[in-house]
Amino acid sequence: MNSAYRGESSRRGWTTESDFLGGQRTDPGTLARDLARPGARILLLRDEGELVGCVWLEPVGDSEAWYVGMVTVRPDLQDRGLGRMLLQAAEREAAGEGARTVRMTVISIREELIAWYERRGYRQNGERRPFPYGDPHFGEPVREDLAFVVLEKAL
Repeated sequence: MNSAYRGESSRRGWTTESDFLGGQRTDPGTLARDLARPGARILLLRDEGELVGCVWLEPVGDSEAWYVGMVTVRPDLQDRGLGRMLLQAAEREAAGEGARTVRMTVISIREELIAWYERRGYRQNGERRPFPYGDPHFGEPVREDLAFVVLEKAL
């Protein structure tokens, strides 16, 4: 996840956040804590045993809505449809658990990424959430105008 979103290695792909966020995207302690939540999981995509992508998935509230996040593909493989495949796998998994809706948050200035999700059926629901400035688990922002938009898709 870190190599796809932050640092120089992320600049080989189009998902980089390095122009507006520094630091790590996540760390082992945070992942372990988050995976301890009921129903939370990470779907992994491997190619001949090598990890090439992943996606986060967890139930929200009454479990009719599931959260999808951290859709990640190794930067040098981002032009092969693997992100789409991971997203579809997460949607199938959530639907299999009874979800009727999937939702995600995307940093509002990521217009190209938001458009990518919209082409896959996601729609902005009008909700904006503040960026957690001062929380190093979300990175080290270099801009003052960051916020999240919420995207949803009916299953």
